[in-house]
Amino acid sequence: MTSITHTRAKRQKPDWVDMVAPYRHSETKRSLWQLGSTFALLVLSWATMYWSLAAGFWWITMILAFPTAGFLIRLFIIQHDCGHGSFFKSRKINDRVGTILGVFTMTPYHHWRKRHAIHHATSSNLDERFIGDVPTWTVDEYLEKDRWDRLKYRIFRYPFVLFVLVPFAVFFIGNRFPSSVANKKERKGILWTNIAIALIWTIVILVAGWKAFLLVHIPVMWLSASFGMWLFFVQHQFEDTYWEHREDWDYTFAALRGSSYYKLPKVLQWFTGNIGFHHIHHLSPRIPNYLLEKCHNENPIFQNILTMTLRTSLETTFLSLWDKNQRKLISFRQLRSIQRAEARALVN
Repeated sequence: MTSITHTRAKRQKPDWVDMVAPYRHSETKRSLWQLGSTFALLVLSWATMYWSLAAGFWWITMILAFPTAGFLIRLFIIQHDCGHGSFFKSRKINDRVGTILGVFTMTPYHHWRKRHAIHHATSSNLDERFIGDVPTWTVDEYLEKDRWDRLKYRIFRYPFVLFVLVPFAVFFIGNRFPSSVANKKERKGILWTNIAIALIWTIVILVAGWKAFLLVHIPVMWLSASFGMWLFFVQHQFEDTYWEHREDWDYTFAALRGSSYYKLPKVLQWFTGNIGFHHIHHLSPRIPNYLLEKCHNENPIFQNILTMTLRTSLETTFLSLWDKNQRKLISFRQLRSIQRAEARALVN
């Protein structure tokens, strides 16, 4: 896959550190332009949706819901970069901008930042799952559960639930409450974010009315949440991904083998803020989104990585269980085939 190696020696740095070093810096003018243009396009698109609905052009409203959701995803990527301290040079500015953006993305910044940092520190670690990740069971864990627990897991991993219902539950409900890892500052941040969201929603309803709010604001938020969940899922949940127990887990392999390169059409790459270069992002989160592609193109070693396209990414949809024996993710249907084969082998 790649000749990059990672040493466990305390004083010797990994091979890739010097490769990514030139890209680990923000460019203030570029960051400001990205932030300003994205926010302006979001507001303009949102306003046009409200206008078209009021004018009776409901088909325009429906069409615009998709690019508007795309602008919101792009805004979330900026918030995401702020959380990694990569969007601006100043941590204070990153935190302030990230906190404000969290109101529009319905994602309390400080609480999300901690959970996302845990995700980066434990991604692909079988002993450190379930915080900031899509919950994933191994085959052995699934088979050890009772029938009710298996059913709940199967329902959760069903595509309609995972990519339509779960995003709504996470962004509209789950993000309104602190998790078990939240400290006092983060709990306070959640409270103030909720108050700000309630205030903005109240103003929108008073100005545009309930009907417009339900037909414009909610669909855009829901679409962006669903697309965001899909992006997060597909960049870690693919057949030949990487999972290891703590004693064998390796940061470099987790980044380069446990994260994919999602090669999207240029327009979708723009809307998603280059997050498709996920292997590089996990390797070095301090690289701002607008330098990820440059890092990828200028270092051929990062190009020799698992690459997914829109078409091939659809094949990951039903992968739900980590098979330690085959060292890959499998579907429930594949598990049944394995069980039938084992049963036949026992009979023979």
